[in-house]
Amino acid sequence: MNIDVNNQLEGLLNQGLQQMGLSFGEHSKNQLIAYVELLSKWNAAYNLTAVRDPRDMIIKHVLDSLSILPWVSGTKILDVGTGAGIPGIPLAICLPNTQWTLLDSNSKKTRFLRQVVSELKLSNVKVSHSRIEQFGGVEFDQITCRAFASLRDFYMGIKTLFTEHAELLAMKGIDPVREIDELEGLCRIKDTVKLSVPFLDEERHLVIIQSTGN
Repeated sequence: MNIDVNNQLEGLLNQGLQQMGLSFGEHSKNQLIAYVELLSKWNAAYNLTAVRDPRDMIIKHVLDSLSILPWVSGTKILDVGTGAGIPGIPLAICLPNTQWTLLDSNSKKTRFLRQVVSELKLSNVKVSHSRIEQFGGVEFDQITCRAFASLRDFYMGIKTLFTEHAELLAMKGIDPVREIDELEGLCRIKDTVKLSVPFLDEERHLVIIQSTGN
């Protein structure tokens, strides 16, 4: 990636973080840029994401992921259907004291993620190539997902991992009122938060779900 594009990415990232009221050291910001550069490179061959322009990756993947950072409170977190590492990789970079497991059933995407973990030396990230139905044996404080499935389908898929004190952070586009209604009696909706992502003229919401203990 040439110097001009790299400078544009740095400027866009810095502006976005400033608008979000977030501040990170140069090492973390450099890692976020390096992640986008790797994603752009691999995407040309493996079609990991429909987003092609690295500048759009900063907005739609990095800043979008970081928009939920104020609600990430766990120390052991599972990112389900992580794809190219969204939101897990950007959050793991900026929260080095948290432990992340990135779960996806697509082998191309998990190969890419292992390369990211290796090149960026992300010691707080593990990659698991598995379907959610076959995954288990570990307890997590929080479980994240972005537009993985309907909230009901997603909850039914992960409920065996959903311990009494765990929390689900589900990233959605428009306010998923109907999907939330479908969860009635299954779990407790702690909150629905309207998110603001710099430079993005699209709706974003975070649904925070807790177990009912049933």
